Amino acid sequence: MSNTRVRVECFTISLDGYGAGPNQDLSNPLGVGGANLHQWLVPTRTFQRTLFGADGGTTGIDDDFAARGFKNVGAWILGRNMFGPIRGSWSDLSWKGWWGDNPPYHVPTFILTHHARAPIEMEGGTTFYFVTGGIHEALDRAREAAKGKDVRIGGGANTIQQYLRAGLIDEMHFAISPVLLGGGERLFEGVDARALGYECAQVVASEKATHVVLRRRVNNDA
Repeated sequence: MSNTRVRVECFTISLDGYGAGPNQDLSNPLGVGGANLHQWLVPTRTFQRTLFGADGGTTGIDDDFAARGFKNVGAWILGRNMFGPIRGSWSDLSWKGWWGDNPPYHVPTFILTHHARAPIEMEGGTTFYFVTGGIHEALDRAREAAKGKDVRIGGGANTIQQYLRAGLIDEMHFAISPVLLGGGERLFEGVDARALGYECAQVVASEKATHVVLRRRVNNDA
C-alpha cells in the first residue's frame, strides 16, 4: 500500500477566518487585503529561495513551517483560482499561471477545472495538468504522479473544503495571521472538522502568526 499522505501546508487565514479577501482579480490575486495574510511567510528563507531564488531570509518558527511544506511532496492539487483569474472557457491560452515561467511547485500539479485544456510544461519540473473529473480523479492522478511521496493540496479555501468534507486530508497546517479581512472565503465554511475526525495535533506561535496542525484520526476498527 502506498504511504502517500494528503497534506495542506502553509494555508493562512485571518483572525475572522478568511483564507482570501473579497473581489479577487488580476490586481488582487488573493482578494482585497489578502496579501496581508502572508506577512509571516514572505520574509522566510524558504519563501525567498523557492519563489525568487534569493539568498537570505528569516529563520525560526515561521521558516520551519514554510520548509516542512515542501518536504516529501511529489504532486500538488490546486483550485482553478490558484492558477489564474480567468473564468469559464480558456479564452487566453497565453496565461500559464500566477508565477511566471518557473512556478514554485517543481512537481506535477493538477488544476481542478470544468474546462479541459492541454497540459503545460513549465521550467523547473512543474507541469500543469487540468482535471475536469472532480476531486477524486485529481487525487488519483496526483497519487500516481507522486510515486510514493505526499500530495499537497494548495488551495484555495473551496478546494480544501471539498477534500476535508470527503475526509481525504490526512494532515493540515494552517497559520492564523493577526489581520482582519471582513469578507472573502472562509476556510471552515460548512465544514465540521471535529465530526469528520480531525483533531488539533500542534499549536505553535511566532511573532507574526499562530501555526496550527490538524490531523485526521485513524479508525483502527476499519
